Amino acid sequence: MDLFQVIFPVAGIKTYAFIPPAVAFVISFFTSMAGISGAFLLLPFQMSVLGFTTPSVTSTNFIFNVTGTPGGIYRYIKECRFAWPVALTIVVGIIPGVMIGYYIRIQFLPDPKSFKLFVGIVLLFVAFKLVKDAWVNRTGGQENSCRFEDRVNNVSLSLRTTRFDFRSVTHAFSTMGLLGLAFIVGIVGGVYGIGGGSIIAPFLITFFKLPVYAIAGAVLLGTFTSSAAGVAFYGLIPLNGEVAPPDLMLGILFGAGGLLGMYFGAKMQKYISEKWIKLILGIIVFIISTRYILKFFL
Repeated sequence: MDLFQVIFPVAGIKTYAFIPPAVAFVISFFTSMAGISGAFLLLPFQMSVLGFTTPSVTSTNFIFNVTGTPGGIYRYIKECRFAWPVALTIVVGIIPGVMIGYYIRIQFLPDPKSFKLFVGIVLLFVAFKLVKDAWVNRTGGQENSCRFEDRVNNVSLSLRTTRFDFRSVTHAFSTMGLLGLAFIVGIVGGVYGIGGGSIIAPFLITFFKLPVYAIAGAVLLGTFTSSAAGVAFYGLIPLNGEVAPPDLMLGILFGAGGLLGMYFGAKMQKYISEKWIKLILGIIVFIISTRYILKFFL
């Protein structure tokens, strides 16, 4: 079995080559059913199980998103379930936030203990949203065909309000409001190493009243864009004379497992109750978050 062990130089760890893709596959398989990439669970695994705690763990987590999300984005575009005005607004707002998040991570949270407290707080929020969303009534399964009424039409985009028609219903949201939300999520994602989809999607559905069927692809594109920006910021822009590049080999192994996990998770979603998926995930995330928070004070 030692033949399958690999040393990851940037991460400074040694593990079996099949473990990263296998773990990423399992995580993404279940989280993708809830519309989440799984990056928020992958980072605790890297820190607590693999012992990867340097700032480079954040950029490595971004590699997972960059590698794993394109399949989902393509699927939503192919099925015409892609609200490009939402995607554009998220992308514009989230990239500057990721830059600030990178600065905060390097300057103020280089210590693993402090960073784990931050991770615990973020995960506690995600757990609350998952459990709460588990009790919200959802519509039934959707057809995978690309019909005319599934397309986003009659788009009106301005700095004040953005409108679009989807399935004969007009949806509107505050452009500056979504830009501000994307900016804040970008900061959190830049620190934590997640694209922010697990945070921004519940807000789009709950507060902006946008249809989940149309915004899922837009959120994934925001996740991909913010993660690509995060990789660039951490790997190319020095702070205190140093950069925090990702461990490419480890990130790609995670991403390969995530790509397959998201694909098969999406195919299996219609056979499993969304309510129970989100409730179980919420409980798991809550346990992890409280463990990190308590460890900071004990």
